[in-house]
Amino acid sequence: MQKNKSNEETPLTSEKIQPLAYFIFTTRWLQLPLYLGLILAQCVYVYHFWVELIDLIGAVMGNQAALQHILDAVAIEGAVRPTKINETTIMLVVLGLIDVVMISNLLIMVIIGGYETFVSRMNLEGHPDQPEWLSHVNASVLKVKLATAIIGISSIHLLKTFINASAYDEKTIMAQTGIHFVFLLSAIAIAISDRIMSGTSAHRQTQGLH
Repeated sequence: MQKNKSNEETPLTSEKIQPLAYFIFTTRWLQLPLYLGLILAQCVYVYHFWVELIDLIGAVMGNQAALQHILDAVAIEGAVRPTKINETTIMLVVLGLIDVVMISNLLIMVIIGGYETFVSRMNLEGHPDQPEWLSHVNASVLKVKLATAIIGISSIHLLKTFINASAYDEKTIMAQTGIHFVFLLSAIAIAISDRIMSGTSAHRQTQGLH
């Protein structure tokens, strides 16, 4: 008799919990404004990219206003301000443009991958423009890709520092190199952890089949 009573109470308890669980699950849509905000940030980066690119082209073509803007952009406090555009100046501007692109790529991964993982499926299977990584995206894969993107961004900033090494003291250069090395170790640790977790999950699934 006790066993039957327990079986009768279980569905009732489940019915009481289900609306609360559904409400909690629905709150994932609160993240939608965050991803829309990141799309607006992406628009700002696109605008900034084209402003810098147009000024670079204008400086090369002899536009004085564009030249002054470019020289101000690459000038470093404590170093001699460049007076004309040269190979180093162009390289620094282009590295800045690449930096914008890489941050933009990072935003795309967060927006698409985060929405797909935490909010709702996009159902892009079979679409010719579907990113290859989106087919198997999850929280672990997203963390690895974000860590890799951050390393790329850090590499660009470190390269810009090395180009202007004479304008920085040894302590600053060593600090930036150390930070980049920490980013690298963090990405390796995340990748190894993800590999171990994936291997453990696959092993459990194999044991379940047997």
